[in-house]
Amino acid sequence: MIQIGSHAFDLNDPATIAALLGAGALLIILILLIVSVRAAGRSARTVDQVNHQIGQLNRDVQTLGQNQHQLSGNLQTVSETQTNAQLQVIQTVESRLADVQLQMNEKLAENARRSALALSEMQDRMKESLHGSSEKTTESLTQLQERLATIDKAQTNIEKLSGDVLTLQDILSNKQTRGAFGEIQLTDIVSKALPSDSYTMQHTLSNGKRADCLIHLPNPPGPICIDSKFPLEAYEALRNASSDWEVNEAAKFLRSSVKKHIKDISEKYILDGETADGALMFLPSEAVYAELHANFPELVRDGFAARVWIVSPTTCMATLHTMRAILKDARMREQAGAIRKALRQLHRDVEIIGEKAGKLETHLRQAGDDVSGVITAATRAGKRADRLDNFDFEELTPETDATVVQLTKDS
Repeated sequence: MIQIGSHAFDLNDPATIAALLGAGALLIILILLIVSVRAAGRSARTVDQVNHQIGQLNRDVQTLGQNQHQLSGNLQTVSETQTNAQLQVIQTVESRLADVQLQMNEKLAENARRSALALSEMQDRMKESLHGSSEKTTESLTQLQERLATIDKAQTNIEKLSGDVLTLQDILSNKQTRGAFGEIQLTDIVSKALPSDSYTMQHTLSNGKRADCLIHLPNPPGPICIDSKFPLEAYEALRNASSDWEVNEAAKFLRSSVKKHIKDISEKYILDGETADGALMFLPSEAVYAELHANFPELVRDGFAARVWIVSPTTCMATLHTMRAILKDARMREQAGAIRKALRQLHRDVEIIGEKAGKLETHLRQAGDDVSGVITAATRAGKRADRLDNFDFEELTPETDATVVQLTKDS
């Protein structure tokens, strides 16, 4: 870049280079002119050459003037272009500033709107929370009232149960009703543990005695009797005894009552050839059963010796489940022939299934081979169709293929 006065000239600009070359040529011409003037006196030929060079110099000067004029126009164009560019830059900056300001205003408005919306939502949540708290309080009070009503109802049930307990005491105080109570409990336990065809309630034996329940077990051991006994008076006397003498007397009473029950069951419900070699004495009270095993083990041993086994509701249920397993095993033995026949039929069915599966496998293999052959034939036909589609009849010559069929007859 060369600065001359108020004008700046770029050395890479073609106009500037041309101007510099013109100036240099003018300088050279001036030097030649001076040399020519000094040599004017040498010869006329030299003068003619000088005149010719001067003419050429004049033409070069005119060309230089034209180039300078063109350079001046180019410089003006550059100046105008620069001015326009500055105006465009200023306008662009102003436009961007306006856009930025507009965006800032929009963001401020959006933030204000979001803040207002968040504040509104917070107010709504607070209202809902307060409303929910009020509803929960109301619901809690309602539940409290319901629970109080339930407590009142439970109190009524307790009073009713107290009356039922008194009624039960009245029932148990009578020997006949107490016996019916034990029989009902025994019936309920037996009906839940055994099939209906495996027992008989109130069965009469050949000696005319009637057992509370007879379990039809297979031989051995054979049918076994269960009789319900409830020595309640002796047990209550033992529980209510307050002195050693009363305890001893109540214990004697309990021993005599239980021994009498064991003897009665042994003599009445154990019959050779008709019942099993033993019987069960059902005590409908777990407390009496626990008392006998805890404090009167000799009574339990006496029962074993007389082949009378004492059971409570819990142990009776366990014993009956064991009997159920025995009955099931006996019935399975009875049905062993039918089971073996069914197994043979099942084995034959499995063999038939295997044969059918083998035949089906053969058919499937044959079908697979047929499908593979069809696919191969289709592929081969497709390739031949492609060759026919790409066939060029114009390239055929009689020598190329002797098997080509002519489309027209020879004349």
